[in-house]
Amino acid sequence: MRNFAVTDQVRDYAVGHGSWVPDEIVRQLQSDTQALGDVAGMQIGDDEGQLLTMIARLVGARRAVEVGTFTGYSSLCIARGLADGGSLLCCDISVDWTAIGMQAWERAGLRDRIELRLAPALQTLRALPRDAVIDLVFIDADKPGYTAYWDELVPRVREGGVLLADNVLWSGEIVDESVTGENVAALRAFNDKVAIDGRVEVVVLPAFDGLTIARKL
Repeated sequence: MRNFAVTDQVRDYAVGHGSWVPDEIVRQLQSDTQALGDVAGMQIGDDEGQLLTMIARLVGARRAVEVGTFTGYSSLCIARGLADGGSLLCCDISVDWTAIGMQAWERAGLRDRIELRLAPALQTLRALPRDAVIDLVFIDADKPGYTAYWDELVPRVREGGVLLADNVLWSGEIVDESVTGENVAALRAFNDKVAIDGRVEVVVLPAFDGLTIARKL
């Protein structure tokens, strides 16, 4: 098995050889996000953004749901990968952060594909029809909420649909039992639950900050 350090240079090289190289709209969004200070670290990287677009295209996603939108980069990437006529429902509670995203969606010509609901995510998810029609889910929100979001979303995802959950390895600390705290404890419980969930088949990708990829059976 070959392992190597994924430096910024390696990551930039990989992104530069992908089909969706960040354009001026993305760069402006990233700049606007960086201006927020330390919280900008919550934004996904270009490599993960490319993967979201690819997965949306691979599953032919027409109906997608995102839990945790922040400044809208991940939603932009998902929306760009949707099939014609597709739509993305974004769940978040921050007016200020999502306003940055809405400006980027508008510049990208994607505003009509994205619906933003500003409310606690569980409230939004529980109000959705129970029909299994969702093609793609991306969960990247408060870690203690992951299990509850999963329980609401899995029954609503169609057979062959995909659920993604970000940050599931928590900078590698997920395996260090000396590390405690609400977030890592919640992620351990979530990972254990997903691993034995008979409704899905699962891969945990040790890239980015750990990404769960689950296919609905």
